[in-house]
Amino acid sequence: MINTVIFDLDGTLTEFNLDVKSCRIEVIHSLSNQGIPEELFSLNESAFDMLLKVKNYLGPKTPKEKIFDIKNMIFSIVESHELQAAKETKLFTGIPETLDTLKKMNLKMGLCTISSHKASGHILNRFRIEEFFDAVFPRESVLAVKPNPIHLKAVLDSLKVSAKEAMFVGDSVKDVICANDLGVLAVGVPTGLSSVEQLKDSGSHYIVSSVTEIPKLVIQLNKKTSLG
Repeated sequence: MINTVIFDLDGTLTEFNLDVKSCRIEVIHSLSNQGIPEELFSLNESAFDMLLKVKNYLGPKTPKEKIFDIKNMIFSIVESHELQAAKETKLFTGIPETLDTLKKMNLKMGLCTISSHKASGHILNRFRIEEFFDAVFPRESVLAVKPNPIHLKAVLDSLKVSAKEAMFVGDSVKDVICANDLGVLAVGVPTGLSSVEQLKDSGSHYIVSSVTEIPKLVIQLNKKTSLG
């Protein structure tokens, strides 16, 4: 039985409007100013990927303080872009009503996002939907983010539910991979980063056109389980 629904945020509940290219260009330029070659990076890589490359480039003998300072610099840049996007983004149609419906179904709800605490908090407060979530895990809450299963596992542990009791709804391949690694039901929604084909190929158990379809899906799955 599904008793828990965990959501991604950007691209799933809200429009994905982060200027990814500008953000990555600024990160690469700042790393270059730190003496790290620009050619080491690609605009197709996330800030998390770039940080990993920095660690590998500098080597294990690099003082932890330097790595820490570079990490803070990178995520300070990312957060500034995220906050700007959070101020301009729009909530997808029907989201508050859908979350309210799920709450009335006595389902636990969680949020698993790679956005920062400030950016995700701004969105939750701006649209007044924070009250619906029993657990919120932005990137600072965990040691590694999606697609690393540690991120989603932290949400499950906080909610005190098992993987087989949960559904993870997200718009990207990383969300699907993360869910599958833990045995959580993966539901893809093509409203953000990934297409229907990409979500299917990555292993989504179900594809919905909108988050508004989630209550109906939960009812159908639980009815099927009860019938046995």
